[in-house]
Amino acid sequence: MKKLNIMIGESSSASPKIIEKYGFISIPFKLIWEGTENIEGDNLFQKMRKAVEEKIQNGPKTSQPSIGIYKKAFEEALKDAEKVLYVCLSSKLSGAYNSAIQAHKMLTPENKEKVYIFDSLNADGSELMLAIKAKEFADEGMDVERIIERLDLLKNDIRLFASLESASWLEAGGRIPHALSVMVDQMQKLGMRPILMIKEGEIRPAMLKMQAKDPATALLKTLDDLSKEALKQGKNCRVIITHGDNINEVEKVREEIERKYPDRIRIEFIGLIGPVIGAHVGPGALICCLTEDE
Repeated sequence: MKKLNIMIGESSSASPKIIEKYGFISIPFKLIWEGTENIEGDNLFQKMRKAVEEKIQNGPKTSQPSIGIYKKAFEEALKDAEKVLYVCLSSKLSGAYNSAIQAHKMLTPENKEKVYIFDSLNADGSELMLAIKAKEFADEGMDVERIIERLDLLKNDIRLFASLESASWLEAGGRIPHALSVMVDQMQKLGMRPILMIKEGEIRPAMLKMQAKDPATALLKTLDDLSKEALKQGKNCRVIITHGDNINEVEKVREEIERKYPDRIRIEFIGLIGPVIGAHVGPGALICCLTEDE
């Protein structure tokens, strides 16, 4: 029997290969987009672009897993592990954390002591990076209580930043107000790209990148700024990059990182933004998680 099973949400944008590599248990969220069953596209982002072309007004929405799904997942995870750690999407962005807490209350007294729920205060790549770090700590022999202590420190230092093609999807999902959405899009038309970051568990505008004609340029400028101090101190960094069906842009980012920071910034994973986050950031978005490598 394993000592620890680590659970993640679909909100972490982990690919099947990453889930298999680290032995994670992934909890599915619900994607709701009524009346769009026949929209063409190989993934959510292609369907979203098609919906804009066809002037479909409603956008996709997401819903956290139910209490019942969490309870069953916890019980199943305990069948082959002594303890379970769930690295959860920020409680300030979703009701997933609360659902998991409610499910925990329904477990038997014995199982309650074996299940730990960690509020990452992050999403997407940063949520995934914290889960990867948890697995690495577990492999080093740390017990779950010590792992959580380490994650508590890391979650405040990890950086998640995004450059969007359009802020309209964030507005449609209720994540930012209309005035901010309009302001972001107007700025981008002028070559000024606002960078959105997660701070204290919430999405906030953090900085403005000038002369950034596309999301890739804006993301790279931000990466340069945020990694500068760590690299100057001789530390290496790790990144996770996710994209909204924007492979050409993400390739620009990958090539520039490998050219400019060989052996200094390691790319842990590149993949599509998962539907939970993708429904809100929309096609063309680029998201980067940056953390110091220990």
